[in-house]
Amino acid sequence: MTTIRIGSRGSQLALWQANHIAAQLRNAGHAVEIEVIRTTGDRMQQPGFVVPAGLDGKGVFTKEIEEALAAGRIDLAVHSYKDLPTAIDPRFTIAAVPPRADARDAFVCEPYWALHTLPYNGRIGTTSPRRRAQLLALRPDLQFVELRGNVDTRLAKLDKGECDALVLACAGLDRLERAESVHQRFDIEELTPAPGQGALALETRNPKHPLTGDIDAGRDAEIFAAVSKLDDWETRFCTDAERAFLAAMGGGCELPLGAHCLVESGRWRMFAQVLSPDGEQMVQVSTEASPSDQAETIGEWCAKHLKERGALELLAG
Repeated sequence: MTTIRIGSRGSQLALWQANHIAAQLRNAGHAVEIEVIRTTGDRMQQPGFVVPAGLDGKGVFTKEIEEALAAGRIDLAVHSYKDLPTAIDPRFTIAAVPPRADARDAFVCEPYWALHTLPYNGRIGTTSPRRRAQLLALRPDLQFVELRGNVDTRLAKLDKGECDALVLACAGLDRLERAESVHQRFDIEELTPAPGQGALALETRNPKHPLTGDIDAGRDAEIFAAVSKLDDWETRFCTDAERAFLAAMGGGCELPLGAHCLVESGRWRMFAQVLSPDGEQMVQVSTEASPSDQAETIGEWCAKHLKERGALELLAG
């Protein structure tokens, strides 16, 4: 096989993820190269960036990488699954979803070791509408500071006193060996993670939908076969259920909602919630399903029942 070319964002976490996958492919006997690609989402995190009119936030961390994949410059994109839009271009496919890291959110604050110990009107650094709403549901007094940048940048801003605490994904902190910064890992039902949080999505060209031009469909099939060996069926099922829920709720990372699916005692369990942006109202649902149930069915069931309880009205408010 010729060299597998991986496309990755240039952040420390993205490069850790790309190198993690590259190491597994090399262990399987494949030659691998990594190309760093700057995305719109990366530019958005720079000071002074002006958001283009009409930008809806979907795919801001993936668009340029998928363009390189379509053009044949790279063969494999390693994404944080929560960054991927719910609808995948049919020219591409998710060849593998490796085992998921800790999907929970983390409270990071040196003097205070849990959210409930943070003083009144404490300032949390986050840009996530989901986290803001969930935190307000727990602590209506909290204030929020818009902090952008990668994990190390945000930790540095915390050290400078730009906020009192951060809420970040446990997976990123663990992968970068910054777990010493984690003082509290929130329960799934306290801060329900974003769909796909903690999971990676390995995207290749779809060998069943070959692109026109000079790209070799046989090569695409070969690369898909190599990458698909990294798939973890349990993580794939859970993330499929979570993303089905997100799609049924309208999709998009800017919605104050969370969903998490896992295996407990041999059965699938899924918990999902939708909040008003101010955290004052919340609807949530928990369900168990048998091993024979379909992931999409579980996610869509959760969305249906939350809609019946007024979830769409909360999102519109």
